[in-house]
Amino acid sequence: MDPKSWWVYMVQTQGGRLYTGITTDTKRRFKEHCEGGKLGARFFRTDPAYAMVFVEAQPDRSAASKREFAMKKLTRQQKWELVEACSADRKETKRTKV
Repeated sequence: MDPKSWWVYMVQTQGGRLYTGITTDTKRRFKEHCEGGKLGARFFRTDPAYAMVFVEAQPDRSAASKREFAMKKLTRQQKWELVEACSADRKETKRTKV
């Protein structure tokens, strides 16, 4: 992961809800959400983080923020379709890389 890259991500909660955010370090951010406390999003206080289900690279913070805003406007079904499409792309990539 390029340290200067920005990422848009979605985290699924244990209850099945989706949280969308941006970060420069997806592993660190997911850990913060899981641990709670001051660094994790308030969203996870009542429904703990379960899995990071979507990650998408963006060239800069501005692009990441715009993409996050657009994704937050999507319906729940549209978000899950995006997650499924991303998962299918990753599986295909893994199969083609040797």
